[in-house]
Amino acid sequence: MNKKARELGVEIGKLPTGKKNCITDVAGVKVGHVTLDYHLENEGGYACTGVTAILPHGGNLFKNKVTAACYVINGFGKSVGLVQVDELGVIESPIMLTNTFGVPQVTQGTLQYMLELNDDIGISTGTINIVVGECNDSYLNSIRACPVKPEHAIEAIQSATSERAREGAVGAGKGMVCFGYKGGIGTSSRVVEMDTDGENPICYTVGCIVLSNFGSSTEFLKENYKIPNSHKEPIHKPVDGSIIIVLATDAPLSSRQLTRVIKRCGIGLGRIGSYFSHGSGDIVIGFTTAHDIPHTTNEFLESRTQLREDHLIMNQLFAAAAETTEEAIINSLSQAETTTGRDGNIVHAFDFAQK
Repeated sequence: MNKKARELGVEIGKLPTGKKNCITDVAGVKVGHVTLDYHLENEGGYACTGVTAILPHGGNLFKNKVTAACYVINGFGKSVGLVQVDELGVIESPIMLTNTFGVPQVTQGTLQYMLELNDDIGISTGTINIVVGECNDSYLNSIRACPVKPEHAIEAIQSATSERAREGAVGAGKGMVCFGYKGGIGTSSRVVEMDTDGENPICYTVGCIVLSNFGSSTEFLKENYKIPNSHKEPIHKPVDGSIIIVLATDAPLSSRQLTRVIKRCGIGLGRIGSYFSHGSGDIVIGFTTAHDIPHTTNEFLESRTQLREDHLIMNQLFAAAAETTEEAIINSLSQAETTTGRDGNIVHAFDFAQK
C-alpha cells in the first residue's frame, strides 16, 4: 500500500485526523471495491475500471435509513437517485461509484442485492431509491464495451469492510485521471472536539471519500503544497473532468444542516485548484449515522436530536468538510500507481518525493 500524503510530509488543515484517516473512522461505515483490470478477449479493448460501495452501516439500509443530503456543485453528470435524496433527506441503499457507462449495470446489481434482502419491496411496501455516482474513465477503460456487470456491484457491497479503505487505482478509481496523473479513490477524516465546561464534551467524526477525475495542471499542486515532483509530464487532458465526493459524519444533523456542511466540500475542491468547469460533474453526497430511521412505524410523530444552528461546533464541521475533501483528493494521487489501459494508454503516478 502506498503512503498517504501526510506520511510523505504533506499536511493539510488544522483539525486532527481520525485513527485511520479514512471515512471508516465514522463508526459503522464500510467501504468495498471491485477492480477490473484485464483484456477483453471477445469485445477487444481493455477493462480498466471498477465499482466502489460505501455503506452507511452494516445493517439493512432499506429497513433502517440514515439522514442524508446531496449537493450539485456542477451538474455535468449521470448520477442516479439524487432527486429523491434531495426531496426526502434519507438514504436507503449503499452509495455506489463507477464509470459513466457502468451506471445502469451498477444500479441493477445494487437493486438485485436490496431486493433479495427485502422481499417486501414493490409488493407490500414502496420501491427503493438506489444511489449511484460516476466519472468518465474512457482514456484508460474501453468504456463502450461496458465491462462492469451487475454482479460486480453485488461483490463490492459484500466485500465492504470497516477497515482502512484501499485508495488510488482501485474500484471505481481504477481508470480515473487527476491533473493528468493517476487519480481515483482517496479518503480522509477529521475529529471535531469541543469542551463544554467539563460536562459531556462534544466529539464528532467527519470522513470523506472521493472519486477524483479532474484537472489538467499540477503546477498549482507543486506551488501550493510544495510537493517535489520530477516525474514524466502528465497526459494531455482538457480541464473538464469530474469528482464524486461522499461525506459521512456521526454528528446529529438534519438533512438541511447536512446540506450546509457538504456545501463546504466545494471549498476543499477549490483549494486544490478546481473552478468547477463547464463539463465537470462535481457532486457531493452526505449522510449522518446519528439517526436510525425505521422504514415502518406505528407512530405518526418522530423525534430526532440535532445540533443548534448557531453553536460553534457547526463551524468546526464546516472546516472538517473542507479539509477532508482537500486531503482525500491529494490521497487519491499519492496512493495511485502508474496504470496501463486501452490502446496501450499509460497514466503515470504523481511522484510524491518525500520532503
